[in-house]
Amino acid sequence: MFFRNDNMFQICKKNLKNAMIIYNVTVNVEKEVEEVWVNWMKETHIPEILATGLFHEHKMLRLLNETEGEGETYAVQYFTDELDKLEKYMSEEAPRLRDEHYKKFQDKCVSFRTFLETV
Repeated sequence: MFFRNDNMFQICKKNLKNAMIIYNVTVNVEKEVEEVWVNWMKETHIPEILATGLFHEHKMLRLLNETEGEGETYAVQYFTDELDKLEKYMSEEAPRLRDEHYKKFQDKCVSFRTFLETV
């Protein structure tokens, strides 16, 4: 599981300065599935993530300065006020939701995740 074997959340907790926490997922989506992916994210995936009750807001953004490679790049940001909620999401909810995403889009999307705090 994600971060299961290391102390990433302990490091985050130690460095956190009582700020808003943002779980950012950056995804490059192949053109052939882009429209279907965007609709699925808006109608299914994002509502499922918000329904966990662990995030109170989200933003879905498209990169404007994409110049290399195929496809479009999007960033989806989920906002929470507690690192414990993010940790719970990553351990209890994310594996299932990530599997659903992979089953639907397989290798048509490449993503990476970052944890951010407002300054």
